[in-house]
Amino acid sequence: MATDGTVERPVDIQTGTSLLDDVNVRLLQILATDPRLGTSELARRVGMSAPAVRERIGRLERAGIIRGYRLDIDPAAIGLPVAAWVRIRPGPGQLPKIAELAERTPEVTECHRISGDDCFLLKVHVPAVEALEAILDRFLMHGQTTSSFIVATPVAPRPVLPAGSRQWARANGSRLAR
Repeated sequence: MATDGTVERPVDIQTGTSLLDDVNVRLLQILATDPRLGTSELARRVGMSAPAVRERIGRLERAGIIRGYRLDIDPAAIGLPVAAWVRIRPGPGQLPKIAELAERTPEVTECHRISGDDCFLLKVHVPAVEALEAILDRFLMHGQTTSSFIVATPVAPRPVLPAGSRQWARANGSRLAR
């Protein structure tokens, strides 16, 4: 954030132009809604040529603004209907061991280092409540765990968009505003 409180926008070092100009923000909004959309359709929606859009997308990828494109799989549909958030308060010297164990545990789909009494927050998917016990037991040797089962998800995960673009999306009727 700039000293005047405004958000600093990343700049393309080759061209000196903002990577988050109106067109690129619109491209990010469209791709957040449908990441499989082809370049020709993206170009049509933003009123540019396909090669120009391809170049813009490439710059956003090279700058790390677009980190990747992900597949959203329903865990319940593949036999993992139980999800839980697990908070871990590590014992002395256990921080790196918890991160390594989380990396090696396929049931852990997210691992965040957080502030507060607990140092880690994990999202775990398992086939049944009983299966969570074995996962927790692996982490217990490194610290104290606290679990919360996910009962419902009233706000589904949504993409991160540049500052101000949710307001734009809301004003233009996009589902990303939700």
